[in-house]
Amino acid sequence: MTDGSRSGDGDPGESEDRITESLDPPNQRQPSETASGSVDPNAAPRSSTPDIGEDDLTGFRFDASGMPLGPSNMPVPDVPSPLAARYLFPTEKYRGEWRRHWIHLMPVIVVGILATFVGGYVTGLFAKGGNQTLVTGVVIVYILILLWGAWRVFDWYFDRFILTNKRVMVINGIVTRKVAMMPLLRVTDMKYEQSPLGRMMNYGSFVMESAGQDQALREVKHLPDPNELYLQICEEMYEPEAVDARDTADESLDDELQNDSARGGDA
Repeated sequence: MTDGSRSGDGDPGESEDRITESLDPPNQRQPSETASGSVDPNAAPRSSTPDIGEDDLTGFRFDASGMPLGPSNMPVPDVPSPLAARYLFPTEKYRGEWRRHWIHLMPVIVVGILATFVGGYVTGLFAKGGNQTLVTGVVIVYILILLWGAWRVFDWYFDRFILTNKRVMVINGIVTRKVAMMPLLRVTDMKYEQSPLGRMMNYGSFVMESAGQDQALREVKHLPDPNELYLQICEEMYEPEAVDARDTADESLDDELQNDSARGGDA
């Protein structure tokens, strides 16, 4: 009777005699394989964490002020041209210069095309009538239009927008040179405007307001890459330390590349 009473699965006495062990949660990681291809149960499981190098985290690091330490997409400042260098004083840091967009020459292009077609048509009519005096006059007028167009092209070539760490400048004129400038510390408001054509051709007009009443430089039209230029001016106004730090890093990198090239050449 005693054995029969303990043979049932639902007997509470039997459950007390059983020894239970705690089960570990299953490991989701795959066991490592040996060189022969078999699974080694004693090997430590491989970590699923990817290998991330120091260079991969460059764009995700920030300094104490919250500015990213990664590489910037801003154009690297180049050496000033002789035209711009003569208007910079020694303690001023050059940031870049830009020529106006070629759309600035659109009136000259339109006038040149119209003058070519109209002049050719009128010259043909006068030549058929045998009036050489009028033909000569049309040719002289056409040459004067070409000279005017060449003058405007040269004027566009020497027209520069210059940015430094202290001011913005506009230099234009061939015979009569004009230099307009505005200190960055006096700029109270700045905006740029892009028409539908300007968005398609990537140019815009800058409007800068100053605290003073008389402004030598207020509106600059037809500047290329207005969004990049706007960001560069704003960074120069509000975060000049970041610009200096990036320039120093770029110079150090250039020195290292030159030293590596020199060592490679000596080898």
